Amino acid sequence: MEEELKKKLEESVWVCRSLFERGKTSGSSANMSFRHGDRIWITASGTCFGTMKEEDFTEIALDGTPLSGRKPSKEWPLHLALYEKSPQIGAVIHTHSTASVLWSFVPGLRETDCIPAHTPYLKMKLGTVGLIPYEKPGSEELFSAFRARVNASDGFLLKQHGPVVPGRTIMDAFGSLEELEESARIAWELYRAGILA
Repeated sequence: MEEELKKKLEESVWVCRSLFERGKTSGSSANMSFRHGDRIWITASGTCFGTMKEEDFTEIALDGTPLSGRKPSKEWPLHLALYEKSPQIGAVIHTHSTASVLWSFVPGLRETDCIPAHTPYLKMKLGTVGLIPYEKPGSEELFSAFRARVNASDGFLLKQHGPVVPGRTIMDAFGSLEELEESARIAWELYRAGILA
């Protein structure tokens, strides 16, 4: 295995396990991918971030065609929509993290910028976060709703589902996801306390 691909797989495994160990994912509810050349490596269907290994990533083409034996995560179209958006995107992470999901229930959120900038770091790290209306996970309706809004924001929050965050690199996507979740947690706590909406 070439050195660059091995490094990306090692980083991806570390990110998965870090997210799981700190309660940002549970069970097999998350997925992540990275671009390598003209291929995408994505977590295989049914894998758990807590036990992730390099062989738990499967290879697909840029049109979604499977290139290795394992079935990719059913949410691979979300990832491909982001890779199609920009050649600068090198990784995508999707979780069902608690604060983000809670925040997605708040009424009246702005469609293209749904998480308030109570601290400066989300805008500095990621940018705007678009809200995607609820559709059943893994459904064509969800993928269609996502594609319709993919150019309007930098990161995304699937209503009642969780964040989808791109980055130039695996660690860049990881840092942006962390900032999104922390910003959602701060916004939720302030909203719950009746201080800010």
